[in-house]
Amino acid sequence: MTAQALKIMGTPRDKAPEIELRGDPLSGDRYWSREFMEKEWERMWTRTWHIGGLVSELPNPGDFITCKLGRESILISRARDGAIHAFYNFCIHRGNRLVQTERGNTPYFRCTYHGWAFDNEGVLRGVQNPEDFPGSNPCGKNKLKEIRCETWGGFVWYNMDENAPPLAEALDPVYDQLLPYNMDKMVRVLWLTAEADCNWKIIHDNFNESYHLPTIHPELNTFIEDSYKQCQFDMYANGHNRMLMPGGQPAYSSRNCDIPQAPLTDMLAYWDLDPARFEGRAREAREALQQQKRKLGPSRGYLHYVDLSDEQLTDYYHYTLFPNTSLTMSSDGFQVLRPQPHPTDPEKCIFDHWFFVPVVEGQTTVETPVGPRPVAPAAHEVFRHGDQSLGFVADQDLSVIPGQQQGLRSRGYTDSLLSGQEARIRRYHEVLNDYLEGRR
Repeated sequence: MTAQALKIMGTPRDKAPEIELRGDPLSGDRYWSREFMEKEWERMWTRTWHIGGLVSELPNPGDFITCKLGRESILISRARDGAIHAFYNFCIHRGNRLVQTERGNTPYFRCTYHGWAFDNEGVLRGVQNPEDFPGSNPCGKNKLKEIRCETWGGFVWYNMDENAPPLAEALDPVYDQLLPYNMDKMVRVLWLTAEADCNWKIIHDNFNESYHLPTIHPELNTFIEDSYKQCQFDMYANGHNRMLMPGGQPAYSSRNCDIPQAPLTDMLAYWDLDPARFEGRAREAREALQQQKRKLGPSRGYLHYVDLSDEQLTDYYHYTLFPNTSLTMSSDGFQVLRPQPHPTDPEKCIFDHWFFVPVVEGQTTVETPVGPRPVAPAAHEVFRHGDQSLGFVADQDLSVIPGQQQGLRSRGYTDSLLSGQEARIRRYHEVLNDYLEGRR
């Protein structure tokens, strides 16, 4: 899809229709109650679409990956015919966890308990003493419990609900809005997973508002607009939300909004723009960067720019997808920020931070939220929050979670007093309530 085609279809900045909020209270128990956690699992997590991994992790027949969601483990495999399948990761004999490793390649999944073997399509192909089963040999007649699986954006998605809508319908309108980024052609150069001491919704609430930027991330206003008056907020009927933040210019709230500062000065210099030229008028840098990226991008290997609008060349498009995935899109890469439920403790969660970049000819390293990394598939780093950095900005976000988890336990807390720009939080919990109360 070219930039010209985008103009014909309508700019990606088109404002979504307003949604009237019911005003459901954000009760504290939803952040610590085991009963609430179980209701979420049965009525929401098992009925929504989730990212299981990357299509690029399954290039060949026999390749497989496993992923976890709460107490469940999912096995995703590429079969001999090239199709990708997803299964509950247990042996149908007596329930033993079938695959214990995170990834690999094998023609058969063999249970370590009694040796039952299943092919990459989940079909049972081998058992001990096949003649000893009532009704004849069970091989070829039984298979692993398969669940729905689709691919989009370079990701493999799964859904445990056989009656759920197709992925494209579930992700509407985000499904089409993100196509110009060509996410499936990017490389994951950062793959971090940390256990954090808070309910998963505390983190997702944080990503559903920018009200915290001036206090938690004050340094961002040197190159990103953080005022709600200058940003665009969209809420969609299915629970997805979007925030558009102008980039490549200082925010109005910056004390030096007329003088370019790092990292904006570095951006300008990289694209052959003299930072001194913008002294006294730094907010003109955004349009100048758009023009220069459009002009010089292709010759420097940034071939993907052709599919992006001028705004997408500088601005940050932040999506919070229901139920728990955030995508922060920029012209030169995107982040996946995903808090997931802990298997047993409602006051803990599993937090994923992935970073993807396009392949640019001659570029062997790239700057990531945790510093320079090679442009190559990243190894999986798993740790407890606090033992290793999740990235400067993510570390700042998670620095406040212990206090919030404690405060939400207070007998005095009954609801949040939200500003208008935080309406996406209220809307998110209303959609969650719809699932829990049987309206979806």
